[in-house]
Parts: sequence; C-alpha cells; structure tokens
Amino acid sequence: MAATLLQAVLLAACNRAPSIAPPEAAPTTNAAAGSTTPRAARPRAPERLVLAFGDSLYAGYGLAPGASLPDAIQDRLRRGGVNATVVNAGVSGDTSAAGRQRLAFTLDNMTRKPDLVLLGLGGNDVLRQISPAETRANMTAMLDVLKARGIPVVLTGMRAPPNLGADYTAAFDSIWPDLAKRYDAALYPFVLEGVIGNPALMQADRVHPNATGAARIADRVTPLLAPRLATAAPLGGGMPTM
Repeated sequence: MAATLLQAVLLAACNRAPSIAPPEAAPTTNAAAGSTTPRAARPRAPERLVLAFGDSLYAGYGLAPGASLPDAIQDRLRRGGVNATVVNAGVSGDTSAAGRQRLAFTLDNMTRKPDLVLLGLGGNDVLRQISPAETRANMTAMLDVLKARGIPVVLTGMRAPPNLGADYTAAFDSIWPDLAKRYDAALYPFVLEGVIGNPALMQADRVHPNATGAARIADRVTPLLAPRLATAAPLGGGMPTM
C-alpha cells in the first residue's frame, strides 16, 4: 500500500496542463477508463455554483469527457435535488504552490462568485518531497483567499506514504485536519480512500481512478457538499454557460 500510494503521487504530476483552463481529458484506449454517461437533469431548485480546484485527480486524467470526479459529483448533487453546476478547474501536475498562484485568477475569471469551492491539492508536493511547512503555507494562503471572499470550502485531503519517514508523514498528514478545523471547512481526509490499491477501481497505471473509482469517490464526497449547497444563500447572478 505504501508503494502504491507513492506511485500515485508520482504519476499525479504527469501531463501538466499549460494553463489554468480545465484540460481536455487525456486520450485513452483503456476500457477501465469508462465512457461518458448521460448527465442528470437540473432539478427545480435554487442555482448553485461549485468550483472544483485541484490536480489530476480532479482534472479527470485518463477518463472520457463527463467521467471526472467533478462531473460525478455534479450528477449526484442534481440527482439529490441540488441544482448545482460544478466547474472543473483541475490541472494535472499542480502543486500547492501552483494552485496558490492561479486561485485568485481563476476566481476572478468566473462568471460569478461560487457558492462553494472543493479544494484538493498536495499529491504533487509529496512527489517532490516539498517541505510540509511549505505545503501548509500554500494551503493556508488559498484558504485565506477563500475566507476573505466569503466562499465556503470542502477539502479533500492527501496523505504521504510512510516510506518518506515518520516525521515527514506526521507533518504532512496533519495539514488537512488542522486547516479544516482552523477554517471551519468540511474535510474528506484522503481523496483516494477505498479506491487506491483496488484494480477494479483504478486505471491500468494503478495510479488514477477509472470512471467507477471516480464515481466511488463522488459517492463519499458529495454528502459533504449537498447540505452546504442546499442551505446556502445565493452568492451571485446567473449560471455560467456550460
């Protein structure tokens, strides 16, 4: 499991997109990557806008269009009666520092302020064995931006493989629970929990979830978003064109 987790954070850095725009899904012939499924219709409910801001695990690396984690979350929210649009701002290869650099620009270029941000970075920091203190500082800076703009946050955390040493692992793994408490953010502690290491839920690279794996993660993460969106006061104007 330790080797598999290390491999996951290594390959999460591959195929970095050249801009902040959500990248096209990488071409694949892997049947496990899944295919596009019909999206759920919008329910008759107040409109909600979610920004999914992360790395390849959000971007949908290796998956068909419409099969990424943000797509799966949007589908579950709508099927549950939440009229949500989830904008995928995942960029494969992003470290927490890269995310910090593009967050404000991404927010400024949205059609309106999002009702909630789903924030998931950190795997590529492990790849480079970046100091946990630096990762913590970058995550803190992003949460400060979101707090200043009055945007609620749901965090999807990352964990370091134990073969990087007890001190590194303890310092890294504590970042997300500490920040979730400090900023009153909802937390899904490890984004790949229950998926990594299961061949039925992973692509052939054994690193990125396939469509079924992304759906499994969405099943677990969506309950953190749904109540916050259902009770949120509208933050802006009309929905973006998708």
